[in-house]
Amino acid sequence: MREFSLPALYEVPSDGNLTDLIRRNAAQHPDVAVVGRKVAGGWEDVTARQFLAEVRSAAKGLIAAGIQPGDRVALMSRTRYEWVQLDFAIWSAGAVTVPVYETSSAEQVSWIFSDSGAVAALVESDAHIAAVESVRDRLPALRHLWGIDGGAVAELISMGAEVEDSVVDERTRAAKADDPATIVYTSGTTGRPKGCVLTHRSFFAECGNAVERLKPLFRTGECSVLLFLPAAHVFGRLVEVAAVMAPIKLGCVSDVKNLTDELASFQPTLILGVPRVFEKVYNGARAKAQADGKGKIFDMAAQTAISYSRALDTAKGPSFGLRIKHKIFDRLVYGKLRTVLGGRGEYAISGGAPLGERLGHFFRGIGFTVLEGYGLTESCAATAFNPWDRQKIGTVGQPLPGSVVRIADDGEVLLHGEHLFQGYWNNAAATAEALADGWFHTGDIGALDQDGYLTITGRKKEILVTAGGKNVAPAVIEDRIRAHALIAECMVVGDGRPFVGALITLDEDFLGRWAADHGKPAGSTAAVLREDPELLAEIQRAVDDGNAAVSKAESVRRFRILAAQFTEDAGHITPSLKLKRNVVAKDFADEIEGIYRG
Repeated sequence: MREFSLPALYEVPSDGNLTDLIRRNAAQHPDVAVVGRKVAGGWEDVTARQFLAEVRSAAKGLIAAGIQPGDRVALMSRTRYEWVQLDFAIWSAGAVTVPVYETSSAEQVSWIFSDSGAVAALVESDAHIAAVESVRDRLPALRHLWGIDGGAVAELISMGAEVEDSVVDERTRAAKADDPATIVYTSGTTGRPKGCVLTHRSFFAECGNAVERLKPLFRTGECSVLLFLPAAHVFGRLVEVAAVMAPIKLGCVSDVKNLTDELASFQPTLILGVPRVFEKVYNGARAKAQADGKGKIFDMAAQTAISYSRALDTAKGPSFGLRIKHKIFDRLVYGKLRTVLGGRGEYAISGGAPLGERLGHFFRGIGFTVLEGYGLTESCAATAFNPWDRQKIGTVGQPLPGSVVRIADDGEVLLHGEHLFQGYWNNAAATAEALADGWFHTGDIGALDQDGYLTITGRKKEILVTAGGKNVAPAVIEDRIRAHALIAECMVVGDGRPFVGALITLDEDFLGRWAADHGKPAGSTAAVLREDPELLAEIQRAVDDGNAAVSKAESVRRFRILAAQFTEDAGHITPSLKLKRNVVAKDFADEIEGIYRG
């Protein structure tokens, strides 16, 4: 199939903007908890009426500070309650939010602030203030700089104490559906980040249709979602706006190091994450079982879950014997895993990278279905996702209702719909190229099946061509290899080379466990163990598993374990964990040469 679409389930209001949602919630569900915020280590509910009042108070401060309709206001912070409050406050002042990753360097801050023309910035910490101040001479438009940890919200509320309610009411009506709501900068994997202009219409079309299609996951007063993704990422913003649109209770977590504890305390019914989160859950549970001497039981339970899930997709369904085994393991293993995920959840939505068919079947088999989706910043996050009632594991689902997916002659995925971005800020040439012929050209290669389910196989710009002329899409094998507990990152190489190779970094947490289990010296690092025969054999098994997914010509013949990690600070990965292949290839050129020297 070359093209597929679904009818819209939600009509975008032509004269509205996203602030309509919080006013509607306060009117229709005044006492329903719509946000949960951390206070003294616990969770405190914020009702719809209270949230509206707190947003308006902060908006008054922005207005008092001279923020005008259409002004760009930067928001640089970890994921926390104040992010959501200030995002809606910026919109309530008629302004445009420019999200900035809290891990951004001073140079990145300089580019995004200057390119967007931000007139004010709300940043989280003293370190963020210092970063902005270090480049402030390059930011002539920047008039205000507030620190959230330093009391920015209280200061705004104080500043706006004399602003009349009627002024805020007027400002909240300033933006229309086709006006910019936010400028979200891309990851910048191949160059400087580009600012994607997403309108209020983009979010209405995206979140309205997604919530309607996934309605059982968004029941007001019953459902909740824990946001631990970076709020600066478009996927995080999707979670934020969709939760407010439903509305369901939204919790925000800044530190994912204690994610399992946060899940246990908040007990969300819905989780939105990236594949690495679900890989960590699986690998962590398996490692714990092995440490407790129950590794074989866990592996049997995992295989039963996978077999059970696969059988659900057959005409006959699971056999009687398989159902019995599944029921036994549900009591012994699956229930404990669901508890790790909060105990109340039945569904998760995963995006950002392929989850992998095996992991998809495992989670559905334990009673926690992970619905895989696909999207880009330019598509306001999800442009395709698996429906809750008709999942096809191994695909990224059907198009967002009201949108169209087309496969070009060269296999590129093209998109059309109201959810798409308006263009790149200050970059008409890039906009014209990306939106040629009225379709957004994603740069991804994919295919549609007979039911309109999309599969993504790689990026056009990442396709390698070996010396033998074989085209290789790295993502397929990289994702499969990276699923191994010991592997943090995998980057396939081989452009113009006689065969395909790979650079591999090790997961530091699991390396320590593996080293202890295999009698290696305490504190052994990747630099020490990278030539260890037992470790090389274990990594080879992961590579062999990855090779099973591709043809012989596409398979990894040789690999190198790196002593160092791919880090954001070194420029190897973006804040959204995408590899900057050109930077990695340059910094590890000697390691790549080593692969081909033998």
